[in-house]
Amino acid sequence: MLTWSGATFGAQAACRASSGEGITPVVELYTSEGCSSCPPADQWASSLKGSGAVVQAFHVGYWDYIGWVDRFAAPAYTARQREVATRNRLRGIYTPQVVLHGKDWPGWQGSGSRLGVGKAARLGITIEQLGADRFEARVAPVAHGPDNSALDAGPIAWSAYWTVTEHGHNSKVQAGENAGEFLKHDFVVRQYTLAGDYLSSAGKPQALGFRSIAATPGQPRQINLVVFDKKTGATLQAVSLACAG
Repeated sequence: MLTWSGATFGAQAACRASSGEGITPVVELYTSEGCSSCPPADQWASSLKGSGAVVQAFHVGYWDYIGWVDRFAAPAYTARQREVATRNRLRGIYTPQVVLHGKDWPGWQGSGSRLGVGKAARLGITIEQLGADRFEARVAPVAHGPDNSALDAGPIAWSAYWTVTEHGHNSKVQAGENAGEFLKHDFVVRQYTLAGDYLSSAGKPQALGFRSIAATPGQPRQINLVVFDKKTGATLQAVSLACAG
């Protein structure tokens, strides 16, 4: 069982969610249907359902040349992985790669219960659905810690991005390294949108609007907002929203 303090999810009827006192764990998986070592990582990611972590499976296309084109891949996901590699001073990119709070995490296998306890967050997030595929988040500095002690009230620099992730996808692979395999995927990133750079002070929430792609029938989805330190990539806070429609 995960030990962390993170997001608390609002009722679906209200379609709203707010972050908790601790920083929500953010997991990024870089994977490909053309990579023979990726299915175990995909299964591990699926095991994080219900954990409260914001999990995102970014499919990349640089293995497509082997013979199977990953329909979930996008150049923007590979570009993000390269940015992560640069921040982590890695020599290159690879699959499967797991990133936790912006840090390369090669020891992810067998570590489902060790995502870590969320440190007290300096930023809080509330996200809600305004209409069909329309969402808004408010990001603001947290005035007090969990023990009601005052936190640093200085301005906080942060960046953010949105993702739309979907569950329950599968593929019957016909070629390449996974030829003949039936692959199942959860937390598949279907949209990735940068939300800009900001400087927030106490008492001045920043509103972020987002228009998502249309929901895929039969694929439960989540709308995620990740706020991070642009220099280090470290997560400052994150929240995930699952709506009924």
